[in-house]
Amino acid sequence: MRFLVTGANGLVGSFLCAELFRRGDKVRSAVRSANANANANANANANFADFERTIVGSINGATDWSAALADMDAVIHLAARVHVMHDTDADPLAAFRAVNVAGTLNLARQAAAAGVKRFVFVSSVKVNGEGTSPGQAFAESDLPAPQDAYGVSKHEAEQGLRQLAADTGMEVVIIRPPLVYGPGVKANFAALMRAVQRGWPLPLGAIHNQRSLVALDNLVDFIVTCTSHPRAANQTFLVSDGHDLSTTELVRGLARAARVPARLLPVPVWVLEAGATLLGKGDAVQRLCGNLQVDISKARGLLGWVPPVSVSEGLRRALAGVIKEDC
Repeated sequence: MRFLVTGANGLVGSFLCAELFRRGDKVRSAVRSANANANANANANANFADFERTIVGSINGATDWSAALADMDAVIHLAARVHVMHDTDADPLAAFRAVNVAGTLNLARQAAAAGVKRFVFVSSVKVNGEGTSPGQAFAESDLPAPQDAYGVSKHEAEQGLRQLAADTGMEVVIIRPPLVYGPGVKANFAALMRAVQRGWPLPLGAIHNQRSLVALDNLVDFIVTCTSHPRAANQTFLVSDGHDLSTTELVRGLARAARVPARLLPVPVWVLEAGATLLGKGDAVQRLCGNLQVDISKARGLLGWVPPVSVSEGLRRALAGVIKEDC
């Protein structure tokens, strides 16, 4: 098949392009500038020179996608204005909407007009909400409950895509992943991996939450499945590793992958929450201590999809990426 991949120089996009290329598919990457691929994930095991590249500039409601869409069978849309912890934009919702809603629907309309058969949109679990009650999990049938501007923009894009599919006949597949980890992951997860690898004592030894994560390899495999599986057409899916972890279990798993002792201090959750509130870090502790689970039974039952990589192997590969970066 012939694929246009947006966001091809990001964590997921670089691995996805490498996998499609390995399978023998034609891959065209859409990038915003001539030097965008310079930041592509070096762990993707593929040379971006192997892919056809089209420069599209800024992504918004006026972007011209005609050159990028020519002769494509499917579009995998990863590019987005991503969630940030401390957004300094004067109107964050408008900024998210410009890229994630107007930019997405503009691309989709042009894709339908160009004869693209399937449009795969990587959304976010934030459309469902920020957390789940103990013992419960988000499902695709739940009423959306986004709580920040990023989640709202992804929800609005999903709504527009479903209407576009109904109006044009182009098949749309929506995927909502939770936190993605793997070689090249950045931000808090990378910081946690380095702390564990270096043997730093962490006050995370008494957290009994449950959180769904998705290894990069598993997410890419699921995206590839959704590009061609006939029963994926016009469906929405949650995706994860299929094995949830507490934060304490996650640290222990990282320590095993790094072959170092897990130096965990059993600090009660209420103490962590109180300290974080005083320091203005309540949101960060909520992500460490709160529950966020997703039910992937729809992906399993409808598509017969099984995560190909175990959590332990996913963590090992993620740690290997950190070690490689630090060398």
